[in-house]
Amino acid sequence: MTAAAILGCAGLVLTREETAFFRDLQPWGFILFARNIDTPDQVRALTAALRATVGRPDAPILIDQEGGRVARLRPPHWPAYPPGKAYGEVAEAQRREITRLGARLIAHDLAALGINVDCVPVLDVPDPQGHEIIGDRAYGQTPEQVALLGRAAAEGLIAGGVLPVIKHIPGHGRAQADSHLELPVVDAPLKDLDARDFAPFRVLSDMPMAMTAHVIYSALDAKRPATTSKTVMRQVIRGSIGFDGLVMSDDLSMKALSGGFTARAKASLAAGCDVVLHCNGDMAEMKAVAKGVKPLKGKAARRADAALARLARAPEPFDAAAGRTRLEGALAGIWPA
Repeated sequence: MTAAAILGCAGLVLTREETAFFRDLQPWGFILFARNIDTPDQVRALTAALRATVGRPDAPILIDQEGGRVARLRPPHWPAYPPGKAYGEVAEAQRREITRLGARLIAHDLAALGINVDCVPVLDVPDPQGHEIIGDRAYGQTPEQVALLGRAAAEGLIAGGVLPVIKHIPGHGRAQADSHLELPVVDAPLKDLDARDFAPFRVLSDMPMAMTAHVIYSALDAKRPATTSKTVMRQVIRGSIGFDGLVMSDDLSMKALSGGFTARAKASLAAGCDVVLHCNGDMAEMKAVAKGVKPLKGKAARRADAALARLARAPEPFDAAAGRTRLEGALAGIWPA
């Protein structure tokens, strides 16, 4: 039975231990990082090998390919793309079109490699006092622009046969710390969070997948970050935001979370995450995570199936060369800076 987990691997090819582990555990999906990337042929071989371990040709394989500083595929084999901020600086009449086009081009790159999920769009609304971890990854400074361009990016990915993941639900923009390194605490009143931070996620609540924020919102739960908080999950993510797609945790190995990896996995699933994410490919950590996960069933399985069903349509016809020329023209004078 499929396990409620998305896991990474250590290198460019699977080891015998990884192959056996994935075959036995049957994780729902996998995620790739720069350490897993060399050439197009190598990546295609790796994605095929990962799917072979679980025997599912549509098994999700994720990547963080936002553009800017968050890009696992880079030149010379793949084009560079701008960060979200650059799209927000395109002339207003073209802004939505160009954001969709950038995502459609990324989807074209990913689909050719067997990657069918991109952890985009970032729907966090940056705060002047917030940590730079979001910074230029954001599409704008207002919830309205973030939602508008976030939807455009999501549509571009879906048109190219790649699932989007909205992140970091319900909002990382006010956090004054990097959750990779420590646990941020946001003390803003609920009414302010609802009007600004949660708003883009509400607008895109029809998307197939979302990734949580390892952030404490003290107005809701003063002890637990969203990832492990039943209150945030039920009251906000499933409640006021109205998101009914698949919710995945952010990376369990981030230092914002405490306790052992088995406990982290159990707490995330108990709070209401449908699947947990572990990224670094460390076998000892993955084995501990495996002890804390459960089979994907019930509502979580329904949401997972509904997400994958969005991939059933063939990608829209697309002229990538013409699209790239159009993108570069629209970004001239904006990016590269």
